[in-house]
Amino acid sequence: MVAAISYDPRQNLNVRKDHLQQHGVVVLEEIDGLIKVYNNGHIERPQIVPNVPHYSLPQELSVTAKDVILHNPTNLWSRIYLPNTLIPATKLPLLVYFHGGGFCVGSVAWKCYHDFLANLASKIGCVIMSVNYRLAPENRLPAAYDDGVHAITWLKNQALANSKEQNWWSSKCNFSNLFLSGDSAGANIAYHVATRLNSYNLKPLSLKGLILIQPFFGGESRTHSEKYSIQPPYSALNLSASDTYWRLALPIGSNRDHPWCKPRLSNNLRLPSTLVCISETDLLKDRNLELCSALADAGIKVEKQVYKGVGHAFQILHNSPLSQPRTHDMMSHLKNFIHDV
Repeated sequence: MVAAISYDPRQNLNVRKDHLQQHGVVVLEEIDGLIKVYNNGHIERPQIVPNVPHYSLPQELSVTAKDVILHNPTNLWSRIYLPNTLIPATKLPLLVYFHGGGFCVGSVAWKCYHDFLANLASKIGCVIMSVNYRLAPENRLPAAYDDGVHAITWLKNQALANSKEQNWWSSKCNFSNLFLSGDSAGANIAYHVATRLNSYNLKPLSLKGLILIQPFFGGESRTHSEKYSIQPPYSALNLSASDTYWRLALPIGSNRDHPWCKPRLSNNLRLPSTLVCISETDLLKDRNLELCSALADAGIKVEKQVYKGVGHAFQILHNSPLSQPRTHDMMSHLKNFIHDV
């Protein structure tokens, strides 16, 4: 199972404040231990989670992972995971995954994501492409959505080209059995990429399902869980951090009623079957439940799973005694969804 990540938002804050203030440099936006944005444009992201290379995997997991460039102009790349325990003559589903981090922090190379996705590929039996999209505020939305569409376009080209360079994984997967997924901000990206793909000819790709894990949406009006849920000090998301992420990620001058934060669902919305994974103590719980209801009202087939006693990103950070059993449950739900759709 995924190793625990020690998350202390107070670490790595050695910034020479007196020196900076003497030179008129002040912090405009900050999320403790994760990101600081200064008035001179400088941005700091303390290394609270180690980056690991693609080959950093236990041998007994029987998963191969490699890094692949998707789009040179934007330095878009991905880490692809292939489980090695294949049944002869069978091809695996393909899962495209977007990591969390409020659009502003995170990487596919973060050890917590690397471990989680390698385990997920092994447990559920699918090829996973983890997309390292551009981060805000240097690249505000819709940059991450654009990167998501570029990733899908790259997959389509691989399916058509059958290149020898990518044959190590492309020959093992079923491009007509495609799923989009992500957690937190990554789930937001997966959702918006899926809505964009309606206007694309994806063949030979076929999008069969959407998996939204603790999806990061918002709005100017607070939900009950946003107003009243009490988050422990080690929580991956509190209300102040949530608001800061949106200020840094949305177009300048926008508020949280922007459709990228608060989607406007209509009856002509076209999405595949959708699984929404919700954490009981997450401040986003009510927002996630509202999304499930709105999707169902729009005619989308929705399945929801609520994980009791755990908070935001429990499956990545393992910051609760219940994290491991709940992560096992989540992987079982994802496996059933992917293989039953």
